[in-house]
Amino acid sequence: MNSIAHSPHAHAPSSIGKVMLTVMLALAPATVFGFWLYGWPAINLWAVSLIAAILGEAFVIRIQQRAVKPVLMDGSGILTAWLLALSLPPYAPWWIAVVGSLFAVVVGKQIFGGLGQNVFNPAMAARVMLLISFPLEMTTWGAPLPLTSPNGLNLIEGLRVTFLSQPIDGMASASLLGHVKTEFTRGIGLDQALTGFFTPMDALWGMRAGSLGETAALLLLLGGLVLIARRIITWHAPVAMLLGVAVPALIFSLIDGNHYAGPLVHLLSGGVMLGAFFIVTDPVTSPNTAKGQFIFGLGCGLLTWVIRTWGGYPEGVAFAVLLMNAATPLIDQYVKPRIYGRDSKGVALPAKKGA
Repeated sequence: MNSIAHSPHAHAPSSIGKVMLTVMLALAPATVFGFWLYGWPAINLWAVSLIAAILGEAFVIRIQQRAVKPVLMDGSGILTAWLLALSLPPYAPWWIAVVGSLFAVVVGKQIFGGLGQNVFNPAMAARVMLLISFPLEMTTWGAPLPLTSPNGLNLIEGLRVTFLSQPIDGMASASLLGHVKTEFTRGIGLDQALTGFFTPMDALWGMRAGSLGETAALLLLLGGLVLIARRIITWHAPVAMLLGVAVPALIFSLIDGNHYAGPLVHLLSGGVMLGAFFIVTDPVTSPNTAKGQFIFGLGCGLLTWVIRTWGGYPEGVAFAVLLMNAATPLIDQYVKPRIYGRDSKGVALPAKKGA
């Protein structure tokens, strides 16, 4: 026997459903914190997102004359809607969640052929669609109203906010990135714009206005570390994305600290933590190799920083992910794994004696 003709095969103890469930459990702390922070409207919006995704995907699968139960039980559609819900403003109207979830599972996933066939991350594709189509609803933020505070919303008030778009006195606020972008257009420097608006500890814990699940940076980080420890994801794409955001932010803040935000502002705001550990690690829309994943994550981070700094939108994670999703086939073309039994040039390795 001169060469190895066939690759070895091993049975994996996990399944798609178990992987999706593990990711959901890792998201749960940040999600529950968002519920506590923004109250019943956030809970309603999350529930509507998941229900719309389940019904929409079941309808499409039924039209295709495929078995509905196996597809729904893998949990991929639910996870997609969950991730989308975490990126939405917590006081957005119910139809935003419905339109976004249907777009994610139908256009972003099933039209491409279902799980494993989609080119773009469905949740981020839906978020970009919503942001472009409904900019007012997608950029209307509310100050946190914890359920335990005197100003917290009860169930009836929460239903009115979600389903009747009832405004709340004193709820108008701004996300950190949106506030900085607005102040820059008024000619106000960064130091003055951040005064009283950004403190690292508040940003770390998530006590600020923002999307439903993006503000709790610490909880998202811990959830991501759990996924790495469980070997659901690897460290390459998350670390690369964080570096892609932090390094240019550090360099430019050292050059002109009154016009360019530093690494902490970028890392602890917006959807960087959610994107780094739960979006760019999507195995379907990211490269296959460790080196390719590092390049992919680095590109996502760098593009996020560029869009935030010079683009028309204050947040750039979703746009950056979609752009790098389009580049994934190119990365896989030039960064290929070594074939088992062959060297880096594809030449068969000699067999060991006795093989």
